[in-house]
Amino acid sequence: MHVREIVPADAVPDLDLTDPALHAECDLSEVWDRLRTDEPAYWHPGRGDRPGFWVLTRYRDVQEVFRDARRFSSERGNVLDTLLDGGDTAAGHMLAVTDGRPHAELRRVLMKAFSPRALEAVTTGVRQGSRQLLENAVRRGDCDFARDVAADIPLTAICELLGVPERDRPDILEWTSSALSSDRSTATPDDGWVAKNEILLYFADLARERRDTPMNDILSVLASATVEGEPLSDEEIIFNCYSLILGGDETTRLSMIGGVQALAEHPAQWRALKEGAVSVESAVEEVLRWTTPALHAGRTATEDVELHGRTIEAGQLVTLWMAAANRDGEEFARPAAFDLNRKPNRHLTFAYGGHFCLGAYLARVEIGSVLAGLRDMAESIELTGAPRRIYSNFLSGMSSLPVSLRLAADRTA
Repeated sequence: MHVREIVPADAVPDLDLTDPALHAECDLSEVWDRLRTDEPAYWHPGRGDRPGFWVLTRYRDVQEVFRDARRFSSERGNVLDTLLDGGDTAAGHMLAVTDGRPHAELRRVLMKAFSPRALEAVTTGVRQGSRQLLENAVRRGDCDFARDVAADIPLTAICELLGVPERDRPDILEWTSSALSSDRSTATPDDGWVAKNEILLYFADLARERRDTPMNDILSVLASATVEGEPLSDEEIIFNCYSLILGGDETTRLSMIGGVQALAEHPAQWRALKEGAVSVESAVEEVLRWTTPALHAGRTATEDVELHGRTIEAGQLVTLWMAAANRDGEEFARPAAFDLNRKPNRHLTFAYGGHFCLGAYLARVEIGSVLAGLRDMAESIELTGAPRRIYSNFLSGMSSLPVSLRLAADRTA
């Protein structure tokens, strides 16, 4: 089993939760346990010229703040680094950083494109493509699951939805992999800034094409949509494509990779899936809870709020740590156990309330396709090298996972 350094609970005062290396190289389980128990509303001091922020770790608190957009707004940003640097320039233009009526109307427009019926062709392609990638990997035996399988599945699906031509998809993968994380501890904020701008410039060009020649894709839907009676601006179209490509690729890919690592490290759970003792649907939910690829969400308090004897002041930043909430013993029995048959499993991986993830259905199909394919085609999953974790204070997962997949006996003919 490949483990990270466990950070002791008494180290809390010295920790910098904004440090990507902390999340890549350390196991914060004891830290989250300590905060949930002793300081469920914890004030994280500022460092340098960056302000401090509140850290919420209990499941019920995180769920409640997700639900309360009036007192905890997304409109300055929803990612810690962006908030600490002064706010999101896409605020009010991009679904993820918009609240109130504009958010509801834009979400209604996009929901049509993400309904199960609208996604039928895409999900059929996901299932077929997943099986082909897995069959190739299983027949080969040894592979890097992150690069050889998981890199293609969610990227292909979201690019199909957005109308990104196949020739451009390798570039999109490179940019999305660098925008919010890196597989290098030496990466700088400028690296992420460059990648983000490449994505924005790419969709600016593609949006101009769609205005002139609409197609059957989400980009064309946005180009023809109206919110509060007004057509979306170029900025709104570009920012929402940016949000969809990052949300639709990175998080699902990281969950797939983490799920395969967990199956390799928990052979009893792999056998339960392989032998049909647990359903693929149940396994998907536990993989989502276990991996929690988005560590946190950010909000800004719009008024003073009392919580656990502390006062969150208007204007202060509040971070909701799903990585901690998804291991809360008040909500989950044996939260530190990887249990594919966990019921109920009301994880917060897709957030909650008005900002619940648009692509949740598609993500479940993608992860389910991988689990079903492994169940049907592989006899065993073994780690053959050390995983390489990404460096990020927002995303959690691996950019490399060397594994050996042995072909099932009934598929060797």
